[in-house]
Amino acid sequence: MLLSLPNLVTYLRIILIPLLVLAYYLPHRHAHVLAMSIFILAALTDWLDGYLARKLDQMSRFGAFLDPVADKLMIAAALILLVSDENVHAQVVDTRLFSIVVLVIIGREIAVSALREWMAEAGKRSSVAVSIIGKLKTVSQMVAIPFLLLDRPVLGVDVFTLGEGLLYLAAGLTLWSMMIYLRAAWPVLVGPDPR
Repeated sequence: MLLSLPNLVTYLRIILIPLLVLAYYLPHRHAHVLAMSIFILAALTDWLDGYLARKLDQMSRFGAFLDPVADKLMIAAALILLVSDENVHAQVVDTRLFSIVVLVIIGREIAVSALREWMAEAGKRSSVAVSIIGKLKTVSQMVAIPFLLLDRPVLGVDVFTLGEGLLYLAAGLTLWSMMIYLRAAWPVLVGPDPR
């Protein structure tokens, strides 16, 4: 099932990542609009691949592996673009806080991925399944990042500031969801080695 329709949609999300980076750095005044549009398209493919997998009954282990990897790569790429941009630094409330929030979000993704892998090896993968808090965190990020990429008002609304606030909310949800996963995994983490 490597070439199932849901997996092809996930591949598209991965292909969109370098296009997002290229668009962000284009020397054109609408480069950020293009980057935001690419990110939104990639975010929609995140919903679409899951929908298609369920609707077409084409769920696979490979798809279950690749989908979150594609999500994490997409989020990390966008956040790294933002944290490295001097124009973003000039707009955020506090550059250091913004950088810490980005580090927290990316660090959590790495830590939770490692935790899930370790729990799977211990045969306890279901105890660290995605929680509602994790889903809310993802939605906050997916809404915040396009606003931050756009970096200009929309119909007089300062969407950048709104995006920054949503990113800080996402960071709080990130820490909360990580605590939920760690709490669920703690008995296995401190228990005897199953091997």
